[in-house]
Amino acid sequence: MLSFTGSFMQNAALLWNVSLLVPPDRKGLALGAVGLVRVVPIVIFSMISGVVADAWDRRKLMLLTQSGSAVVAAGLAALALAGNTSVWPVYALAALSSAVGAFDLPARQSLVPSLVPREDLPNAISLNTIMQQTSQVLGPALGGIVIASMNVGWAYVFNAVSFAAVIVALLMMRDVPRPEHPASMDAVSWEAALEGLRFVFRSPLILSTMLLDFFATFFSSATALLPIFAQDILHVGARGYGWLYAAPAVGATMMSAAMVLLTSRINRRGAVLLWAVGLYGLATVVFGFSRSFWITFAALALTGVADTVSMVIRNIVRQLETPDRLRGRMIGVNMVFFIGGPQLGELEAGAVANWLGAPFSVISGGLGCMIAVACLAAVTPELRRYRAAPVTTAKAFANEPVRTTQGEPSTSS
Repeated sequence: MLSFTGSFMQNAALLWNVSLLVPPDRKGLALGAVGLVRVVPIVIFSMISGVVADAWDRRKLMLLTQSGSAVVAAGLAALALAGNTSVWPVYALAALSSAVGAFDLPARQSLVPSLVPREDLPNAISLNTIMQQTSQVLGPALGGIVIASMNVGWAYVFNAVSFAAVIVALLMMRDVPRPEHPASMDAVSWEAALEGLRFVFRSPLILSTMLLDFFATFFSSATALLPIFAQDILHVGARGYGWLYAAPAVGATMMSAAMVLLTSRINRRGAVLLWAVGLYGLATVVFGFSRSFWITFAALALTGVADTVSMVIRNIVRQLETPDRLRGRMIGVNMVFFIGGPQLGELEAGAVANWLGAPFSVISGGLGCMIAVACLAAVTPELRRYRAAPVTTAKAFANEPVRTTQGEPSTSS
């Protein structure tokens, strides 16, 4: 939680930093470009990073990636505190941070099922979501206070220090279970990466949920435009910006607590997933129309509620139904969808905002999200009909996927 709080503080600070380094007439495009520089390393490294997560000791790999992320945060801090006036070094370090994250995420998510028994995994994921969303509230809120009272560089400093928490936690882990059929370093190859790609594309439900995630976040990625809303539309300054940035996490935190009790009771998971993403798009439309700080805050909080329901269901299904030997590769492929969607969406939102204004960009994006949900629901009956499968074993992850009531192997992004 300490590490995530620092990371979300840095994410908010990065957008604010970029908004101060460019002329007002280029602000929207410059903020959107943050998404572009972040997504390129994801696309480049996503396939091979999943193979590495399946072949290496995942705990040791995370030690390397967390240390690398701390170094990048320190570099951003040094730039800001030295009075840097160019946006390009900030873009370069943002890209480097994304490249390190491309190797961290498959290792992190692949490690989780080794630590938690199968029957406890749904609640464990919900509790983990509470931790992340609490950090997402604290990070931007604290970041706004730090930016307003000190300097944006100190937000980067706090993030660099926060990585020590996760590094210490990883060093304290003992006797982490190994996969039953672990890959070796000799298996790190493009052929191994293609095996993961084939697994995803031969599973219709996996592919459809990844596409749902991609298009929904591509159209509704309005977070990059929050500095414009805070500075030019709502006039609430850095502190207000911090709270608006944290608003989705406020809703998500409350919903995460509810999901601890509700997750095991959700049977029609496919339908609930579709409705949740549709609600996400509708709340984005309300955000675009709002000219009130509190209505905007409420709409953003509602996006967090909807996204949490969607995220918990996606993570449960994905983790339960992917063979452990392919888990890192599946997550690597999935990174292109669930990280590429919002990052490219930031570029699209920034370009539209620069051309037609930030409110139009947000409203049209929310409508695009709802249209994408309707289209995917119409063409993917497997997703509409997907239901929870009963858990029949308490072992910590067999290498065979669970079957749904329709008999199809399934997972999601």
